[in-house]
Order: sequence, then C-alpha cells, then structure tokens
Amino acid sequence: MQIRLITVGKLKEAWLRDAFAEYDKRLKRYCNLQCIELPESRLSEQPTQAEISAALEQEAHAVHDAVKGKCIALCIEGKAHTSEQFAALLEQAGIEGSSTVSFVIGSSYGLSDTVKRRADIRFSMSPMTFTHQLARVLLMEQIYRAFQINTGGKYHK
Repeated sequence: MQIRLITVGKLKEAWLRDAFAEYDKRLKRYCNLQCIELPESRLSEQPTQAEISAALEQEAHAVHDAVKGKCIALCIEGKAHTSEQFAALLEQAGIEGSSTVSFVIGSSYGLSDTVKRRADIRFSMSPMTFTHQLARVLLMEQIYRAFQINTGGKYHK
C-alpha cells in the first residue's frame, strides 16, 4: 500500500521532525510512505475571512494535484475513530482495491470546502484542537498503530 501524506506547511520544530522521522522509519516495513509538503499561503498579521478563504482555495489547487487514490481529509467536521476503527478503515481501503491512500492536513486555517467535498472520508483526530504540525506526527503514530493492529503486532495494547 502507498500512503501519501499531503500537508500544507513544513515541520518547523526539530523535535517534531525527529518524531516524524521515527514513524517514517517504522512504517517502511508496512507501506510506501510519501510526504508531500505544499507551500502555505502568506497572509497578513490579521487576515480577513475573505483573505483566509482565498488562501485556502489557492492551497486547494495544489492539494487536488497531489491527491491520489482514496482521499482522507483531516478536519474538525470529520468523524472521530478509535484506533481499531482507523485500522479497519485502512484495511478496508486495501480490500476495496485502493493501493494508494492520501491523507490531507491543511494549514493552521484548515482546509478549503472544495478539499473537504473532494475527500472520500472526513476524519477527525480528536474533538480537541492540535497544531497542524502536531497533527502530522499524531497521524503518523496512528498509521503505524493501524498497521500493527492489522498485522497482530505487539505495539497496540
């Protein structure tokens, strides 16, 4: 299976890059992981809603070009899953013939409505709010956990 992690913005903190690299290394035995970092639109210090919407639409064009296969958008409106449900979701994608699953994480302002409508699944990590950078690491951990669950590994207890 190929996992495409499409993110708007880069990991800025070294500790987040280290955590991401650790899960990237662990996932190599389960999938072909590709992380695609897209540029975040520049906004003024206090952007208007119109400026934010325009920036999200601009980012959406790059997201649409990067998505392949089943698209899972991380957004607050999405459905939360347990780790076991998430593992089943990934397994089902493979059973349905989706050799590629694209996860999309937006910028600090989220994702445009066009990206959310394009998504096959809207997924929420939690009812709590996380930075988009931390969400990337949390998603990597859950993808690794899902493969461990699906293969009977000892990581998930």
